[in-house]
Amino acid sequence: MLSPADLVRRAAEKGVDVLALTDHDDVSGLAEAAEMAASMGLGFVNGVEISVSWSGATLHIVGLNIDPSHPVLVAGLESIQQGRCARAEWIAQELGRHGIAGALEGAKKYAENSKLIGRTHFARFLVEQGVCKDIRTVFKKFLVRGRPGYVPHEWTTLENAINWISASGGQAVLAHPGRYDLKGKAMRRLLGDFKTLGGVGVEVVTGSHTPDQYSLFAELASHFDLMSSRGSDFHAPGEHGRELGGIPSLPSKCLPIWHNWNIATRN
Repeated sequence: MLSPADLVRRAAEKGVDVLALTDHDDVSGLAEAAEMAASMGLGFVNGVEISVSWSGATLHIVGLNIDPSHPVLVAGLESIQQGRCARAEWIAQELGRHGIAGALEGAKKYAENSKLIGRTHFARFLVEQGVCKDIRTVFKKFLVRGRPGYVPHEWTTLENAINWISASGGQAVLAHPGRYDLKGKAMRRLLGDFKTLGGVGVEVVTGSHTPDQYSLFAELASHFDLMSSRGSDFHAPGEHGRELGGIPSLPSKCLPIWHNWNIATRN
């Protein structure tokens, strides 16, 4: 919803000292954000959030400290972007079949700051049309398995995503693990695969985790010898109750993924 420059301005207003921009499957906003961050004295981290299919589940892998121009990463993201465009058209067709016309054009209005259209853009259109009262309700009644507008999609592999991030000099982090329908042994199997393939961090504190989940994933990060990350998962003002700079610190037992980074900030 915000341009990269406006996002950085908002971060500064909210007291953020270090910001990573991690758009979904896209790095085109990083240069603008980095320039604005430098002008305001904020530490800035080049990032990306890559969509992955693993054992029938869709996961998100964050890459931090990436080189956005690295050819391996660029080629990998281009392959995902092509799939995203095709999926957007299919989602619009499915919504049309359920009496919701103009969804593709409506979603595009909310994607002005991105060249890619995702489910959240469609969700904002559905709220605008009065189909649902808010984004959270959309993702209960639409766009998910068994509901109107759902489109199955095979993303890239976990191995590919980690390899692309690593090749670009970045560090791979498992984003918001509490959002996945994976419990007990399944979550441990995921973390084991992630670690074996070269993943180095897990998002412990994030906008969609509960305090109990902070503790759970802090323990799992320690068990699998993974570093810990922290992020708001902010998408837009007032959406999901997440705000820049508004989440707690990492639990004391966590090793922050940024523990050896050298990032200049205004402090």
